[in-house]
Amino acid sequence: MFFAVAEALDLISVLKGAGALLYPLIACSVAMVFILCERAYALRKAAIIPQDLMDAVVEGRPLVGGKHTVLARIVDFAETHKNDEGAVKAYARLQINRMERGIPYLDVIYAAAPLIGLTGTVMGLLRVFSQISPDTGLPDPVAFTQGVALALSATVIGLCIAIPSLVASGYLQRKIENYAAQLDVLLERILQRTRK
Repeated sequence: MFFAVAEALDLISVLKGAGALLYPLIACSVAMVFILCERAYALRKAAIIPQDLMDAVVEGRPLVGGKHTVLARIVDFAETHKNDEGAVKAYARLQINRMERGIPYLDVIYAAAPLIGLTGTVMGLLRVFSQISPDTGLPDPVAFTQGVALALSATVIGLCIAIPSLVASGYLQRKIENYAAQLDVLLERILQRTRK
């Protein structure tokens, strides 16, 4: 119990060490979590290419199920624009583009968070070095080391936000690329159906 309280107090001092730049770092963190959760939910397989609809397209069976999915929207568009393959392909690209919504913001977050943290560190170090005694020209050793440790906390917080953003962005981009490849193959089958 004592160690948990000590760790919580230590975490609070780390957060205080980030100073005023803690607020943009919190905003980056909240935005990252929101985008990650929303895109993870929106990019689940059942919302993009449901298995039953994919099987029907591949096997040439009547299309049933998955009416509110990306594949169903492409199929519906292809059915209403049977004589315009270019428009169908453009619509499929538009659907892939919609899947990428929000992911560029993760790229901004993983680039900006460490820089915000670094700015907080520099501001903290300026504060520490400004407290050097004018009489002796030396700082109080204990206060100096604590001040430097707190100044570095902003960079640590920035990196703790940037690293998950980088990993999540890469994972989601790869997932979208896999869906795009599957949709590209299925698009040929859909266009064959509309040519008949």
